[in-house]
Amino acid sequence: MKFKFSILEKKIKINFKNKNLLIKSLTHKSYDKENNNEKLEFLGDRVLGLIIAKKLLEIYPDEKEGILDKKFASLVNKKTCLEIAKKLELNNYILRLNLGNKKNLIEDKVLSDSCEALIGAIYLDKGFQTVEKIILGLWSDKIKDSAVTQVDAKTKLQEFSLKKFKKLPIYKLISNTGPRHKPLFKVAVKLIDTKFFTAQGNSKKDAEQNAAIICLQNIKNI
Repeated sequence: MKFKFSILEKKIKINFKNKNLLIKSLTHKSYDKENNNEKLEFLGDRVLGLIIAKKLLEIYPDEKEGILDKKFASLVNKKTCLEIAKKLELNNYILRLNLGNKKNLIEDKVLSDSCEALIGAIYLDKGFQTVEKIILGLWSDKIKDSAVTQVDAKTKLQEFSLKKFKKLPIYKLISNTGPRHKPLFKVAVKLIDTKFFTAQGNSKKDAEQNAAIICLQNIKNI
């Protein structure tokens, strides 16, 4: 196990003074209910947010707050943290019990949470300057891509509906199924004079986005 963690340290180019912090950041609550990475995840989320917000202000000093907010959200969300976790191959290091998953696969949420927890551990062990350097290195491509701001589907649909009908889209939660650690939401959305379009996602927010995408694809001729 120590050997495995040393490989991860080489990937992020640091050596932890307190190895227990590194191990704790990769310990899921299913493995240890008391000494796990939940609080480090809480800290890492805030550290990541501060560093990304600071960098965006440096890169785009004249940008409007609304645009900065969209760029920020795309850089610190769970999807991006998951991509970084996969880049670091955190699935090889996470301490976790098999929760009925026959293939012993690690869920996306566990991976993204562990990425934030690792950031929290680096901050506590090495300080702000070091964790800032690591985050900006790992997120460098994502930050470059932020130069092109993409408006999400839900926002596009809202803008279309307000312009066309002077009313907001109507969203409806159809179901919330699946195990607690991997829920599945089904959501429907409609505009004035359209039927409901449904989609699924692992969160209500994702399901709404997916439903908005389908709706937009079907209303081009309205």
